Amino acid sequence: MLNRRQATARFLQFLAASPVLLADRKHSELGDPVLAPANVFDFGKLAKAKLDPLAWDYMDEGSDDEASLRDNREHLSKIIIRPHFLLHDVSKIDTSITLFGKKLDYPIYISVTGGKNCFVRGGEQETAYGAAAANSLMITNGGIDSILKAGKGPKVWLQFTTAAELRTKSQMVDFADKLQDQGCTAISVTVDIYQVSHRERSVHNGFSRNWCQGNGIPRDDKGALKYNPDDVLWTTGDVPAARPFPTPTWDTLERLREASGLPVIVKGILTAEDTERAVKAGLSGVVVSNHGARQLDQVGATIEALPECVQAAGGKIPVLVDGGFRRGTDVFKALALGAAAVGVGRPYLWGLASFGQKGVARVMELLRAELAVDMAMAGVSRVSEIDRSFVRIRK
Repeated sequence: MLNRRQATARFLQFLAASPVLLADRKHSELGDPVLAPANVFDFGKLAKAKLDPLAWDYMDEGSDDEASLRDNREHLSKIIIRPHFLLHDVSKIDTSITLFGKKLDYPIYISVTGGKNCFVRGGEQETAYGAAAANSLMITNGGIDSILKAGKGPKVWLQFTTAAELRTKSQMVDFADKLQDQGCTAISVTVDIYQVSHRERSVHNGFSRNWCQGNGIPRDDKGALKYNPDDVLWTTGDVPAARPFPTPTWDTLERLREASGLPVIVKGILTAEDTERAVKAGLSGVVVSNHGARQLDQVGATIEALPECVQAAGGKIPVLVDGGFRRGTDVFKALALGAAAVGVGRPYLWGLASFGQKGVARVMELLRAELAVDMAMAGVSRVSEIDRSFVRIRK
């Protein structure tokens, strides 16, 4: 029986022998194994083979029945691309956009994700290096200050917060001032994470929630899990305890907007009503997101929620989206339904787990390349030319 290292090596050898990969790349350029995967799903296979099974489940799982996790992918397949030929010259493809006053090379960005240390030591820092290499926008958890100061981080980045820094006006001002000094583009407030969700894979695995904030899955020489007395397990049957501080409201985000010179966007929106509230509150954008289907289950796919949120925004603020996007065609569909940009989570984590920062960069490069090819074959040369007429929804 092959061990994981041998299985991964065999898989890379299989991919490297693929004639598809040899079509547009010189044989001499194929020595780097990060170039072997043909798509992001191949990175997923490599990550699963390499990671501790508990780490893989933590990355891959959704909450409860994982219904929304399945919906995110299944509903993308119900959207059909309708190419329009000869309307535009597609000899040159431009994937660039402008978002929050910054020009981006492509409308695909690195979404915020937690627990990266379960996949690679220093995972947030590795991701930042990868984002810089791929010239991608990144929403960061934080902890990349030294990388930014050295000028080695992403050129365009947003700061994630759950509003812990927003309890007083002075906190808001200090928080925003520091971010402005570091070159932050916007503050992204995530609003769907104020309770610990029910994730049954991690419950069955006896998974401790603090492992991924430290050094990963601890095992002894025999492979058994090692627990400390203060490890907090993912459990079930617990009624949420009262939080020590109130959760934020729309008023909180309005005060942040007033106290900050940075754009404020709200992440976790799934309805027209909340999009309208964001516009009314003077926010600079919304992210249609179900948190990778890891929080509240049975909310459907984000691609289902996108059209009503775009309509509610009415062109006043950009609407971003994440959740289940794995292909250039997926991104094209979201752009056609009105998304300003599309975030990915698990795909770049697959790259991170497989090859560190080089894997992150390669995943983003593959997605950008796929989008460019798909645009050309659908008959558009610029992102601004993609509209609702390019898709239909299969009944």
